[in-house]
Amino acid sequence: MSEVQHGAVADLAALQFGDSFFPSGAVSFSLGLETLHADGIVADVAGLEEFLTDQVMDRWATAERAFFAAAHEACPDWPAVAEIDALQEAMTLPRELREGSRKGGAALLGVHARMETPGAQAYRERLRAGEAHGHLAVVQGVVLKGSGLDLARAEAVSLHGHCAMILGAALRLGLIGHLDGQIMLRGLRPRMAALLAQPAPGLDEARSYVPLADVAAARHEEAAVRLFSN
Repeated sequence: MSEVQHGAVADLAALQFGDSFFPSGAVSFSLGLETLHADGIVADVAGLEEFLTDQVMDRWATAERAFFAAAHEACPDWPAVAEIDALQEAMTLPRELREGSRKGGAALLGVHARMETPGAQAYRERLRAGEAHGHLAVVQGVVLKGSGLDLARAEAVSLHGHCAMILGAALRLGLIGHLDGQIMLRGLRPRMAALLAQPAPGLDEARSYVPLADVAAARHEEAAVRLFSN
């Protein structure tokens, strides 16, 4: 296979895994958006845009990306990947976000294990043995590397998926329409591109600061009616 063909295959794989059609399990999570919407704090397109931007710049870029990139680099050194997984477990304070991340990771790992993605079944066995937590960002790093995506393409898939998860939740909550979501995603694209042009933070730099969303996620279990897992 020529270099051009290899690049095209990788691009097509990135489109496949970044598509909302792919059964990643992310449709079950709102990262606290459901509670904030119920409280009237995020009540319109402007509020959602602020929420989305905070989630990208102060969660994904500073924490999720660090775990993702480290797992992508460490794979297939499974003990090293499991250590990264344990660090994300320790740094994710709201219980619902920890559980949601593990559920999402397990679902994604199960799909890739059935697709026979290299590394997926091996890491899935570690989860089953209780030797790893299976957080979503870590699992993404494992399966996207196993799928042949270099770090740059894999990070773009992870970031797009993070945004699509939030916008999909907003759509199901009735906050926005389909067109609103596409316009919002297009508007955020230059900032996303600038972000991806910078190297990922190291594990010793990993942090997140979205306190309103974290508190909302922690309060989510008290809601009388819940559409999402967090």
